[in-house]
Amino acid sequence: MGWSFGDGDFLVRSLAHRSWCAENPGTESNERLEFLGDAVLGLVVTDHVFGTYPALPEGELAKVRASVVNAGVLAELAAELEIGRALALGKGEDASGGREKPSILADAMEAVIGAVYLDGGWRPAAELVMRLLGDRIAEAAAGPGGQDFKTRLQELAARQFDQLPRYDVRDEGPDHAKLFYAVVYVDQLARGEGQGRSKKQAEQAAARQAWLALQTEHASA
Repeated sequence: MGWSFGDGDFLVRSLAHRSWCAENPGTESNERLEFLGDAVLGLVVTDHVFGTYPALPEGELAKVRASVVNAGVLAELAAELEIGRALALGKGEDASGGREKPSILADAMEAVIGAVYLDGGWRPAAELVMRLLGDRIAEAAAGPGGQDFKTRLQELAARQFDQLPRYDVRDEGPDHAKLFYAVVYVDQLARGEGQGRSKKQAEQAAARQAWLALQTEHASA
């Protein structure tokens, strides 16, 4: 994460899920740190987009913030940092795949941000958030309405299935004319396919198809 804790107890507490605490009386869960981290995260992102994009109106600023401050993105960040491996989980939660559940990962990511804030203050917490989200914020601000379909699909998958989308990408052709093909899986099923001149384009096309399909399914349910 780029931060060395002065007080390691903050980090330990940020990784303690309530299921662990239920089995270990006297221990404190990460829920209070999650509450704090959520506030710190929101303010860091709000402060950054407000100062960096003076031409964006309030509505667009809110969309940019929402595109990165959501459970899907936070769970993805936690997965990239391998936070799931370090979580203290109860036996039942661990056995049921809790280390990969987006809701648990997202909460832990917020708790870690809260722990960094308590340990080092505003500056290291803000630097951590920007290291993790800076590229995503720039991408969201450049897109139509501050949204993209990969982000939308992340949010939808986390909300409906408590899982993150998984992308399989392959490429064909010579380097100067390469085409990328992507398939996105949600809840173990292939939900969308797409192609493009870059991996990102292919994934966006697949995410768009999957998002529309899931929206249709939900509407007809």
